[in-house]
Amino acid sequence: MEQNEFGLELGMPRRTFLRNTMMLAVPLALAGAGVPFAAAAAVYVPPTRSRGTTVVNVMDYGAKGDGVYDDTSAFQAAINSLPSTGGTVTVPAGTYLIDAVRSVKLRGLMHLQLDLDAKLVAKPNSADRYAVLVAEAVQDVEISGGQIFGERDQHVGTTGEGGHGIHIRGSKAVTIRDVFVSKAWGDGITVGPKPVYQKPFINSQDVVIANVVCTGNRRNGLSIGNVIGIKVYDSEFSDTHGTSPECGIDVEPSQTNAIAGYEYNDQIWIENCVMRGNAKYGINVWKNSNRLTVTGCTIVGNTVCGMVTRGLAGPSSIVGNTICTNMSTGLFIQTDTVDVDVSGNTFYDNYLKQGDVSRTPFSMEGWATKLRKDLNIGKGTSNVRIGTNFYK
Repeated sequence: MEQNEFGLELGMPRRTFLRNTMMLAVPLALAGAGVPFAAAAAVYVPPTRSRGTTVVNVMDYGAKGDGVYDDTSAFQAAINSLPSTGGTVTVPAGTYLIDAVRSVKLRGLMHLQLDLDAKLVAKPNSADRYAVLVAEAVQDVEISGGQIFGERDQHVGTTGEGGHGIHIRGSKAVTIRDVFVSKAWGDGITVGPKPVYQKPFINSQDVVIANVVCTGNRRNGLSIGNVIGIKVYDSEFSDTHGTSPECGIDVEPSQTNAIAGYEYNDQIWIENCVMRGNAKYGINVWKNSNRLTVTGCTIVGNTVCGMVTRGLAGPSSIVGNTICTNMSTGLFIQTDTVDVDVSGNTFYDNYLKQGDVSRTPFSMEGWATKLRKDLNIGKGTSNVRIGTNFYK
């Protein structure tokens, strides 16, 4: 079967595609050391959003899918042709060149259904900001299947960090599933608000991301900013490098709104995901975020910390994860983190920049200074409850 540039087979059924990437997420040497593969857990079934029954094909609106012809207008024409009740736009196998500066703009009540062998490839550009797919201030949107490639390796400019694969802005009831995103100048996927001048931002709400792979992007695999209710399941966010923050997942609300008090994330659920090989953190939680759950995840081999929290309010929980072989602290709970449970996690071989130190495996309830390489609690935190965790 044909493979893409990451050695992953194209045209695979749902779950097989992700399962193979999960096998790449953990070094073979760790496979026998108790590191769980996230894809082995129960399959989460993402919600189907509301839409009408009309179905249109981008090929019927002039798309070529030959990797040469600019298919942006054909995609937009197909989307715009949907009736007021919405429907489904199908994208057959092929390579579709997209002008990401113009973007393909999704509407509400629609499903963009890509064949697993459909590639959307951004045209080289010099823009500071772009997005291959954009959903702005719309409701009931689903994106499924296919592969999205940015143009970071062909980017003409040198400034900016806003070139994204998928950009969700101020939208509600959005599902993104079974998608591979790579090579973006900025984030693989970014979910955030629609800014409104001198008024509260329109936050995104009820967003589900499931069975996606975001790898080799420049800024973050996934950025979560000003979102009320987001679930991320069964996915990989890996090998982010190029411009700060360089994290697998960055939970960081916008700090640019003139109306104070509206810059926050709330109700964030991350389950059964792999964050590996990122140039900074596997997961970064940076200020004004509430009610976060991270569970059943593997956070492995990141160049700085595995996971860092700062300004996280609860009740939150970091439970049942494997956090290992990160170059600095495995889990670092920092200033203004309040009301968090940490238990049932497995830690080992963190702070590798000081060398690999062997030790006898043990379980421990609570925190002690001997755990600092794996689990550290900084000043300015409160009500951080450390249950029983496993160390080896």
